[in-house]
Amino acid sequence: WSQVVSEAEKIVGYPTSFMSLRCLLSDELSNIAMQVRKLVGTKHPLLDTARGFVYDSRNNLQMRGLVVLLISKAAGPSTAELSFQHDMVSGIYSSQRSLAEITELIHTAFLVHRGIVNIGELKSCDGPLKDMQFGNKMAVLSGDFLLANACTSLAQLQNTKVVELISSAIGDLVQGIYYENSKSSEENCLTDDIGISRWKEQVFLSHSALLAKSCQAAMELAKHSTEIQDMAFQYGKHMSMSHKLHSDLQPFVRESSSDTIAFSLNSAPAILHQEFRGREAWLKQIREKPCAPRDNCAWLKRSPHRCACVFQQLQEAIKAGKGVTSAIDLCRGHGNRALAALERFPPSEARDALANIVYAVTRFP
Repeated sequence: WSQVVSEAEKIVGYPTSFMSLRCLLSDELSNIAMQVRKLVGTKHPLLDTARGFVYDSRNNLQMRGLVVLLISKAAGPSTAELSFQHDMVSGIYSSQRSLAEITELIHTAFLVHRGIVNIGELKSCDGPLKDMQFGNKMAVLSGDFLLANACTSLAQLQNTKVVELISSAIGDLVQGIYYENSKSSEENCLTDDIGISRWKEQVFLSHSALLAKSCQAAMELAKHSTEIQDMAFQYGKHMSMSHKLHSDLQPFVRESSSDTIAFSLNSAPAILHQEFRGREAWLKQIREKPCAPRDNCAWLKRSPHRCACVFQQLQEAIKAGKGVTSAIDLCRGHGNRALAALERFPPSEARDALANIVYAVTRFP
């Protein structure tokens, strides 16, 4: 994956690690970074989010902006925009580069906002209460700052349709995250009662809509046809769906140590496993897994993340069922639809790089 991303960055001539550099080096965000240092020594998730942007080379959190740049270069200039080709660098319009930065700022803002913790569920080992409350305030303020910068830059593009597309993507993100969290707060709710169709709808909102609509917006900025805009949308949608499925599958397919890799009971393999077994049988399987001391097991009362022994047994049960193989098939299916959308673009290095990204997230050991 890292090699695929590195080669793609060379094609667009724009390292994605610098995607939001102008904003990240601003005085306002520097002040926020200084304040966040006060959280060192606590377990506030805002610290992990910040570290991820600096050190995470495996998952490449800034993949979305790179895809927007690649698809912009793959499509090239349209006949309607020939007079503006002097504004192109490495085959990409400056407005499309700005859009890639906007996409990353929005994604970063929502990642930061996700780092808000439920004060009522904190334990003494997480850190002092006042520090965790301070961390929540910083997560809200810094996320809002990034989102405000993105909206300002979006307005500067002076394209009504692009503003409409990206604004609707922000709305999709909010709706998707609301769906993710609406069930988790319910007492004794171990897993959502949804099928794979509903799961795909929710994942599109929270993970795919931003990239899909950003790819479409990049085509609109170059005045490409409605057909090309739709193909760009389809690529962004299905590639990001494959990316999410690939991520969900890692705890079940990755060869690692004997330690249990954390996974969600609302991930694709678990949802598919539930569909094959039936809702009641799956809940019974969850509740009947042995755990000692059973009466005091917080996992059974609130969260599966609390009990490693139960988690490992459930992981093995999902592996033994049909959920994993079905999730792999679904991942490859979305990947094939992304590749089919690419066929409408002329052959180029950028198109090959976009295809390689799909291959990277649909390949399993």
